[in-house]
Amino acid sequence: MRPGLSLKGRALKYLSMREHSRMELRRKLAPHAESAEQVEQVLAELEQRGFLSEERFAESVVHRKASRYGLARVKVELSQHRLPEHLTREVTAQLQATEVDRALALWQRRFGQLPATPEDKARQMRHLAGRGFSGDTIRQVFRLAKEQADSAADDPAD
Repeated sequence: MRPGLSLKGRALKYLSMREHSRMELRRKLAPHAESAEQVEQVLAELEQRGFLSEERFAESVVHRKASRYGLARVKVELSQHRLPEHLTREVTAQLQATEVDRALALWQRRFGQLPATPEDKARQMRHLAGRGFSGDTIRQVFRLAKEQADSAADDPAD
């Protein structure tokens, strides 16, 4: 019978699949450890050797979620992992600059045309709000979409 993975081996296996926060990796390793101190020792060694990084984890979350979710939703995801406040602030500042563009791209992929009825508009707005975009961002998306539709209608080349 083949022996199971060591705690460090198990941690490296998880990290090879994707970045993990320290809290998340601690939770996954705890059932396989003899003590909490053993888990902390492995986590400390992984951090020291550069295999476990809160910065890389935060960037990974932003990279995976930014095209589908707004700033509020990404902030919640990061806060659930108890990352340092300065790190969360830095990462979300980058997202703030592209919030309207990302929301517009999401709206175009999902809907692609202005709503015909107030009910449709409310549904589209709820979709964006549910994805973590602010009310101000959603209003800007509809204003930009209307401007694009108006300019396309005025352009006789189409």
